[in-house]
Amino acid sequence: MAGRDVPRTRLKKNDIVVVISGKDKGKRGKILKVLRDEGKIIVEGINFIKKHVRPSAQHRHGGIVEMEGAIPASKAMIYCPKCERGVRIGMKFLEDGRKVRVCKRCGEVLDKT
Repeated sequence: MAGRDVPRTRLKKNDIVVVISGKDKGKRGKILKVLRDEGKIIVEGINFIKKHVRPSAQHRHGGIVEMEGAIPASKAMIYCPKCERGVRIGMKFLEDGRKVRVCKRCGEVLDKT
């Protein structure tokens, strides 16, 4: 998008997030895709839309297919298993020099590796 700044997100694919507003408020799901240019994410089981598709190899008969739609990344918070809720993210350097995401509430490291 020319001339438009898109807010940066620290959310990544396979993160578990909690939706904080909208029709799916309070639901949790895994991020399937991050659309950085649009500032949106696609979350498993959240924001279902109906799409009309033509017959193809993937959709043999065509018709109306339900699929997850994109939501703004600002409408989701990463889930902290220790706090058992959506939390804000901070950054921290470990002793081995790696930069990891941490829970601002309890200090738990949120990156899996």
